[in-house]
Amino acid sequence: MVLKTLPADCSKPVTVMSFDYGTEKIGIAVGQSISSTTKPLSIITAKDGVPNWLQIASLIENWNPNFFVVGLPFNIDGSNSQLLQRALKFANRLNGRFNIPAFGIDERLSSKAAKEKYKDENRRSLVGRKIDDVAAQIILETWFSEYNRKMSEYQAR
Repeated sequence: MVLKTLPADCSKPVTVMSFDYGTEKIGIAVGQSISSTTKPLSIITAKDGVPNWLQIASLIENWNPNFFVVGLPFNIDGSNSQLLQRALKFANRLNGRFNIPAFGIDERLSSKAAKEKYKDENRRSLVGRKIDDVAAQIILETWFSEYNRKMSEYQAR
């Protein structure tokens, strides 16, 4: 099962909802491509990787995204992790349930970056703080950099 990174047409501004998929928690962020602004949105619980789809539907209704982006958890060496197939399945279920295209991007080190970002911005300990939504934000920032790079190439033609 393969998930594309970007749509064929990256010439339009888009609103995107991203997911940091996990079997117990799923971090969600949202953003738009014009200024590549992103924000952490929510952390929802999952039971063995299955989210509360009604919670996701409510967020989709509020934000009306053009696309979904799911972080793909590869191992540090680039090999497939045990969680990768489940994240791909989640992305396909998002697309199937909501009829919104889903894309994937390598999320290696997003949780580590989220911890660093949280500590830098809040100057507090991470004890008890869940950072899955911030990890989803970092996933989306990474995706927007690819999307906007492709948009610039398109505009340069």
